[in-house]
Amino acid sequence: MKTILNVIWLVLSGFWLFLGYLLAGVLLCITIIGIPFGIAAFRIGVYALWPFGHTTVERRDAGAPSFVGNVLWLVLAGWWLAIGHIVTGVALCVTVIGIPLGIANFKLIPVSLLPMGREIVRTDQPFTSRW
Repeated sequence: MKTILNVIWLVLSGFWLFLGYLLAGVLLCITIIGIPFGIAAFRIGVYALWPFGHTTVERRDAGAPSFVGNVLWLVLAGWWLAIGHIVTGVALCVTVIGIPLGIANFKLIPVSLLPMGREIVRTDQPFTSRW
């Protein structure tokens, strides 16, 4: 079922959202200071490309630097990407078949707004912290 949902997701919204994250990542990687944010955009872009079967969890070892990073991310790219998820989610919820995909889009909004200090893990494997 995850594969079917991922393929439908890819066609209807995943590819376009991935392109948005890719554009944000490239723009953020222009400066040396923005490279960590660009890498985060690429990481979340791959998650947005194929989200079913994965989830995000908070990292326990993330501290004040991730908070500062989240504030900068929110200003630089987060709110643009969140708007993309909101628009796509509302459009998908118009049809009955698109409702699960729209809900998945809404679940991606928090990670698109505040990605630092979060890790993407598979849902079929138990999460174990690195530390």
